Amino acid sequence: MIDVYVTAYGGSPNVYKILLLLEETGLPFQLQPVDTSKGEQFERDFLRIGPNNKVPVIVDHAPVDGGAPLSVFESAAIMIYLADKAGQFIPPASDVRARSETISWLVWQVANLGPYMGQLFHFNVYAPEKLPYAIKRYTNEVGRLYGVMERRLSQQAWLGNDDYSIADMASFALTSEWRRTGHDFTKFPNLLKWRDRIEARPAYTRAYAERDYGKAVIGGSALFEEGTWQRLFQQNEDTIARYQADHKSA
Repeated sequence: MIDVYVTAYGGSPNVYKILLLLEETGLPFQLQPVDTSKGEQFERDFLRIGPNNKVPVIVDHAPVDGGAPLSVFESAAIMIYLADKAGQFIPPASDVRARSETISWLVWQVANLGPYMGQLFHFNVYAPEKLPYAIKRYTNEVGRLYGVMERRLSQQAWLGNDDYSIADMASFALTSEWRRTGHDFTKFPNLLKWRDRIEARPAYTRAYAERDYGKAVIGGSALFEEGTWQRLFQQNEDTIARYQADHKSA
């Protein structure tokens, strides 16, 4: 069994990419909600498996080496680990060229599409002050990244190589809100066809089905409550120590 630590209130694309892969592979898993709005990501037990105090994190209770439970954090590392464990959706190490291409596109997502998409939504939705320069900056960069995907998908069906892979699952999850980014998608027909191909897969329906994960959504005034706001958006080098000190004295 694989424990998958997820946000208690749902909606995280970095979690959905892991769920999509797990549903594709059939590896057994169970969800372990972490209420990040209340600061559970700073608790010592969580930090032992997720030192970056973010989800997703997994704990594999049956690693292939037969040893003690193994924890993996950061979504790209988790996807590579799970794909290798299942022997699916990533080329083997012996296929150096295809594997390198797949991992390159996976890293492209976590280094480019994910961070810029996150900043675009932060300044458009969550920022208390709407800064035109920031919104334009991240809107433009997300548009550029859509263009990178469109060019690739005009040449072949999938991002990484000739087969559907973890590279596609990762970027798919980050483009789930494409209707809200303010771009003209008549410019990206191959990207939309690619999304349609993934949405037609049975694993997509299972991964994005309503379950305990995603039923409780934090938003509205609750999101802007001072403590929640600080825990989600104003972390700094003192956050973990301060939270743990407060928690210990409580």
